Amino acid sequence: MSPASSPVVLVLASGKGERFVASGGKGSKLQALLAGKPVLEHTLAAVRASGLPFHVEDAGHPGMGDSIAAGVRATIDAGGWLVLPGDLPLVAPASLRSVAQALAQASVVLPMHRGTRGHPVGFGVEHRDALAALSGAEGAAAIVRGASPLRLEIEDPGIVTDIDTVDDLARAERLLVRSG
Repeated sequence: MSPASSPVVLVLASGKGERFVASGGKGSKLQALLAGKPVLEHTLAAVRASGLPFHVEDAGHPGMGDSIAAGVRATIDAGGWLVLPGDLPLVAPASLRSVAQALAQASVVLPMHRGTRGHPVGFGVEHRDALAALSGAEGAAAIVRGASPLRLEIEDPGIVTDIDTVDDLARAERLLVRSG
């Protein structure tokens, strides 16, 4: 896959993190420390290590759909998109590459870990206009429902380990210590 045809990883970092604060967290969950560095920095390190081009969408959009749309519009000439919430600090670079490669087989790729749907969700260029027009909290769920997605089993718990609460952060810390 050449860089020109590579999908872009859209790292979504606009959320308010209300569940994190409600669970007792202080400030932004993306800036919460995990093994001494911010959650978002772990996510970005994996994205950089994947070798795929990426775009961080952090303009404080009101909903996930708005964030995805802004990211797609900012990378309109991409060869597809991998939608990755910034709160998945344990995702493996190889998982990102696997979803990107699977876009050659399907217009929507849903990564799965032991029956649980994870991220990043991959979208081919045929969904460009629909992605760029998204708004609201639902994200791209309607596009996924309207497609025949490829369910890609990936042996990486990082694709389903998001940080929504203080307990999630503690669980991620335990997983990180165990794997490192």
